[in-house]
Amino acid sequence: MDHVPQSLVRGNRSSGTGAENLALNERVQALIASGHDIINLAFGQAPFPPMDLAVKALQENAHVTQYEPVRGIRPLREAIVKYHAAQDELEFDPDNMIVGPGSKELIFLLMAVFDGDIILPSPAWVTYKPQAVLAGHEPVVMELSVGDEWRVTPEILAQTVLNKCSSKNKLLIFCNPDNPTGAGYSRDHLQSLVPVLREHNIIVLSDEIYGHLTYSRDHVSLAKFCPERTILSSGLSKWASAGGWRLGYSAYPSQLSALCLAVASAASHTYTSASAPIQHAAVQIYRNIPASQEYSRHCTRILAAVAKYSRSELTKCGLKCIAPVGGFYLFVDFEILRPHMARMGMKTADDLFARILDDVQVALLSGSPGLLRPEQELSARLSFTDFNGADALGASQTDGLPLDNALTPEFVEKYCCRVVGGIQRLVSWVSENTK
Repeated sequence: MDHVPQSLVRGNRSSGTGAENLALNERVQALIASGHDIINLAFGQAPFPPMDLAVKALQENAHVTQYEPVRGIRPLREAIVKYHAAQDELEFDPDNMIVGPGSKELIFLLMAVFDGDIILPSPAWVTYKPQAVLAGHEPVVMELSVGDEWRVTPEILAQTVLNKCSSKNKLLIFCNPDNPTGAGYSRDHLQSLVPVLREHNIIVLSDEIYGHLTYSRDHVSLAKFCPERTILSSGLSKWASAGGWRLGYSAYPSQLSALCLAVASAASHTYTSASAPIQHAAVQIYRNIPASQEYSRHCTRILAAVAKYSRSELTKCGLKCIAPVGGFYLFVDFEILRPHMARMGMKTADDLFARILDDVQVALLSGSPGLLRPEQELSARLSFTDFNGADALGASQTDGLPLDNALTPEFVEKYCCRVVGGIQRLVSWVSENTK
């Protein structure tokens, strides 16, 4: 293919080489296809099969081919409203909700229409910053601290606004539970942020795509304490194990209806509407609240057990990471390897994780630069989802134990053995190179 000159790209809106997690996953899949036994701890994808009722509903609606309303079909928006009322005690208006082809697209369109500063945490999901750049913004990066367990604090947020922001309008991208760190927020944490949000005119996009995979089942949304400034973003990809179906939504408060209207207008000129069969199938998923809750509880307790096992084993060899509260991830500090990197011929985090991939065939996602971490930091996101989710889910559903009972390490070793193997390869390699 002929080289495409950079001069064809307007201003600073190049997204570089694309999303690093997707690029790395494609490379790993190519290695696997060529015969390499790679354990993929780099890519965050739900390992479980979707609910039977979801698959049946999709089959029954495969014949639906018309374009649906830009904001999504009303029965789906109403079902999502009732779902959040039951799950989170939140009140939304279906007229202030947009359903789209994944929450990712809706977050980007919000950035595209927003006039003001966009504040991103560091660490952050790989796509937030490229989306902001594509939307014509130079995002403000807010440095978080492991001492605060990677959570946004009122002090850090206020100092970021005072020292780095220049616009009257501000949009904070806030992920709870967090990707990539697994951090989460209690009621007290969230309430402490509200005075700062109001004082400094900060609107929040609360990305809660992992909210219903909170291990303790006590997820609470910022929308409960600051509803007039919070846009809730979620979808089917994580708790419902339907990432490839590409269905997400954003719920706006009435006070931000102008933003909702602008995003809907942008949607009408870009993707038109979410897939019709998937929307109609999703109605059944959100309407069947007891079945959906039971399904997500099984998935959640499996993930909680894998997270606990993985963190326990990693910290035994000197690696550091906070205990995640939900989702798929550990954010691991490999600083223990710094004294040994020079003799191993490595200079950067990318060098380190490339060497690990070569030596033990375990893929990790480097914290720098994709996750907005400093270039010199030796951090990585580890996703503990490379296991047979169908077998694990079936075993959880038939073990006869109450759902509140935690699963044992023996369960993890039996049903999540690929993750166990990857963790043990990693632990052995770290131990050998820190002697």
